Amino acid sequence: MADLNEDGLLDLVVYYWGRTPVAFLQLEHSTSKLSAKSFASQELVPGGERWYTNAGLIADMDGDGHADLVFGNYFPDGAMVLGGDGPVEMQASMSRASNGGSKAVLLWKSGSSGEMQVHFERATQVEPILGTGWTLAMAACDIDGDLLPELYIANDFGPDVFLHNQSTPGHLAFRRLRGHRGWTTPKSKVIGQDSFKGMGVDCADLNGDGIPDLMVSNITDSYALEESNLVYVSTGDTKSISTGTAPYREVGESLGLARSGWSWDVRFGDFDNDGVAEVVQAAGFAKGSVDRWPELQELAMGNDLMVRNPAHWPHFTAGDDLSGASDHDRFFVRASSGRYFDLASDVGLADAQLTRGVAVADVDGDGRLDFVLANQWGDSFLFRNLSETNGAFLGLHVLVRAFPGATTISDGHGRNGIRSYPAFGTRVTVYLPDGRKVVKEVDGGNGHSGKSSPDIHFGLGAVDQTPLHVAFDWRDRQGIVRHQDANLMPGWHTVQLAGIEK
Repeated sequence: MADLNEDGLLDLVVYYWGRTPVAFLQLEHSTSKLSAKSFASQELVPGGERWYTNAGLIADMDGDGHADLVFGNYFPDGAMVLGGDGPVEMQASMSRASNGGSKAVLLWKSGSSGEMQVHFERATQVEPILGTGWTLAMAACDIDGDLLPELYIANDFGPDVFLHNQSTPGHLAFRRLRGHRGWTTPKSKVIGQDSFKGMGVDCADLNGDGIPDLMVSNITDSYALEESNLVYVSTGDTKSISTGTAPYREVGESLGLARSGWSWDVRFGDFDNDGVAEVVQAAGFAKGSVDRWPELQELAMGNDLMVRNPAHWPHFTAGDDLSGASDHDRFFVRASSGRYFDLASDVGLADAQLTRGVAVADVDGDGRLDFVLANQWGDSFLFRNLSETNGAFLGLHVLVRAFPGATTISDGHGRNGIRSYPAFGTRVTVYLPDGRKVVKEVDGGNGHSGKSSPDIHFGLGAVDQTPLHVAFDWRDRQGIVRHQDANLMPGWHTVQLAGIEK
């Protein structure tokens, strides 16, 4: 969900299996009641291509101040996966497959509220470096502080791709980053060299150095495909980026986050406002009474030349079980020792579910983060946070005006009648009284299939009710980097950014 044509009305982007994505632009209307007639559809990619999109996000990839769209496709473009005569093939390898779908970056070019149109241009020149892996999730987060988001592409059956963003307005440019491998580091725990399944990814600053860290979900079932979730914590050495080295080390095992079953989406969030992020992780694949892991394990151990042919795959039917009857979603909480422990049973997540997506937001505005679990072949659930929190919070609706105007900061949830839209990619820094600083960015849809709120939420811990110094850094609609300081009390605020605008 985003304001694609920048008229102050939120639009929808829908991506599919079997076709290219569609924009649904919200029409001007006199009432607040939305219906199907409130939106007009527009093709985002002309030509009728057949995509199998598993991940999509919104981010200003070229730094021009306008939100672009990024899509990651899974099966090869043009395949006939959903029936009909035509080519169908599986991955060419269980660990090095590169015969998957395309990755497309659509750069924003223009938008019109009067004609209800938006124009994006596909940046085909960068698609070779994006690769054709079997993408399940993506994340965009700025690791070097230039307000250009780096792009992490989580791929099934092969290495993930981490791209340093070197773009200028109107021109995309990326450089692949790879992690440093030491003598004791398994290759599959090095960025850009892993062979795991890349099921989900999210960003958060876990070590407090102001640089986003990453967690990647994988299949981690005992006596099955026992891989490892990957937790990449920054080393702080951003200068290594100039040599193509990702400034991260993998610490999933020491943090207690390495194993969680057949995992999918993963989300960070400070659910008790103590200043330490918890982790919600989706799990489960197919629920039944007949365990089919032996057949799948046999395939996984087979020759790569065989797995490409769908005829060599087991035929799974209703009643078969693959990490369904035993897996449950995870809720990891960090102890004083620094290690995370799964408290799913304490928060109502002990039952086996087939969850694919996780979305986090403060749905009732009480300062406590809630979350939604999207289940396949079953009901989805909203988990409303009723816990006793361990501290204060700062919540921010960070917006860009749809029309030129001065910066306005107001308490509460109201927008003061001024049309605005989420300022994706804006970096917010909160300076705490004890000298620490915490940093977050406006999220444009990181992950597998769940899309969290673009609002920013900081758990503050034991902070007095005194004003906090908050800094905002963003790019205006001419791509110029802007900075704004404010003193804000704990609680919810609406911040409308301004600057030189077209």
